[in-house]
Amino acid sequence: MSLYWLGGVIRVASAASRMPVVQYGVLPWRHRPDGLQVLLVTTQNTRRWIVPKGWPEEGRTPQECAAREGYEEAGVKGVVADEALGVFSHKKQLKSGQMITCRIRVYSMEVSDIADDWPEKSARQAKWCPVDEALLRVEESGLRRIIARFSRATAAIHKAA
Repeated sequence: MSLYWLGGVIRVASAASRMPVVQYGVLPWRHRPDGLQVLLVTTQNTRRWIVPKGWPEEGRTPQECAAREGYEEAGVKGVVADEALGVFSHKKQLKSGQMITCRIRVYSMEVSDIADDWPEKSARQAKWCPVDEALLRVEESGLRRIIARFSRATAAIHKAA
């Protein structure tokens, strides 16, 4: 499989790829009086619940790519962590119909601003969920593990504070 840049977007040039392709995702979060909430979005085609994610972009760091996806897919802005929370695998169908395996590196984003409008607002649903609800909505086991681990780490930090 080969990848090449076209208009700032990575394109897959193989018809039968088994090699994972990297994408960057963001786990938007906020604290409310009743606890931690995370923001999920639906995929455009299958309407599964997932975190905002997308392709690397030339000239942008992984964190900048993740932040951009948070805005484009869910209208959120905030501080993105330097270190990834983890990585999960996801099967993605390209517009060509080709199925590829993506490895999504997920970064946390403490949300400081939510836009009234954003580029993909009409194409997706976005929902703030308590962690327990998010774990029920998300199908990808690797993403569920990342959310659960983040929730435990955040709870431990708040207990210590």
